[in-house]
Amino acid sequence: MSDRVRRIGFRGIGPENIRFALRAMVSQKLRSFLTLLGIVAGVATVIAMVSFVAGFDAAITDSFSAFGTTLVQFQKYDPRFGGGHLPPEQRRRRDLTIADAEALKRLATLAAAVSQERYLGGADAANLSIKSRDGHEANGPTFVGTNPDYAPANNSFIQDGRFFVDADISHASRTCVLGPQTAEALFGKRDPIGHTVLVNGTAFSVIGLLEKKGSFLGGDADNILIIPISTFDEMFPQVKNGGGETLYIATVPKDPKRMYEMEDQEVAILRARRGLRADQPNDFAIYTSEGQLKTFRQITGGIAAAMILIAAIALLVGGVGVMNIMLVSVTERTREIGVRKALGATRRDIASQFLVEAISLTGVGGAVGIALGLGIAMLVRLAFDFPAAAPLWSVALGFGMSTAIGLVFGLWPALKAASQDPIEALRYE
Repeated sequence: MSDRVRRIGFRGIGPENIRFALRAMVSQKLRSFLTLLGIVAGVATVIAMVSFVAGFDAAITDSFSAFGTTLVQFQKYDPRFGGGHLPPEQRRRRDLTIADAEALKRLATLAAAVSQERYLGGADAANLSIKSRDGHEANGPTFVGTNPDYAPANNSFIQDGRFFVDADISHASRTCVLGPQTAEALFGKRDPIGHTVLVNGTAFSVIGLLEKKGSFLGGDADNILIIPISTFDEMFPQVKNGGGETLYIATVPKDPKRMYEMEDQEVAILRARRGLRADQPNDFAIYTSEGQLKTFRQITGGIAAAMILIAAIALLVGGVGVMNIMLVSVTERTREIGVRKALGATRRDIASQFLVEAISLTGVGGAVGIALGLGIAMLVRLAFDFPAAAPLWSVALGFGMSTAIGLVFGLWPALKAASQDPIEALRYE
């Protein structure tokens, strides 16, 4: 005992105390393991959660960037999550019209493109048949009627062939543009340009093939078939006249920095066309990519906050466990404390020794928790092709939290050890 005490000496917070603390953990493996479970769980939760939120944020940002971050879209109803009934004031709204879109195209001097878009949904979409002449069928592609401005407004690019021109709209041509997934389903590896697609038995000539964009908010943007909006209205007049969300008007600015100026200009044009007074609210909805991105970040931020709260509770439980085990350690080593004081150790030396032990204990737990959290993030990344990645600050935060727990919850046992009377401690059996 005396040799070990002399080796520890009166170094305070130094390498010798750290080595002694690690030896104490090794000598009590099971007790140390059970004590560290809360610390490991809390830190691992923080690291894994931050990794998932960072990955989700990166995926969403990339998706919005692929579709254009300066998109300003006008529609009849406000964007909703989870469905539900429309408020009465929204049900009374008038439809947006092609004339509204043409007015924006003519008068909105800050807009680079104004896209008119109708989408086939409900029973019409469920009953839609899209086949090649040799019988291959596309599996539920998004079916869109639009105009030439669709491509720039939606950040879409043609990899082969061409997009629509004004003549396709004015003549209601039987032409179509395919997404890469739709083209592969219908024609395999063959070039689809010039081939025929049968839409409910009506022949359409393929004039263009879009570049690959990937998925977006649960939908596959590459599984799409686009036709001129005039042709769409001839084939599906019930969509145009059936109420509901019949027309979307997507716009992008000439200068990305002036997106909000463009939005204000377009809102003023639509309000004037629809005869709204200054005290009346808009009778149409405005959707922006930037606004949606902020909404998703608020959602992920709320989820992250909830998970961090759970992690904090786990760390608190772990801290209480560390305090209890250090109090037991102080009791078990009362005689050792007495010997050290008899050899000249100060209260500060004793407190430092036990405080270093507590910090070392939680530091090891933090390191294990960081490794576990990073391992979970890597497993998810490999298994689900999800870009989960822990930023460096989260690793520093996890380790900092674990050592802070050791400092806070180890302080009382350290002070209790330091306050031992050396004579009473030497008598302890």
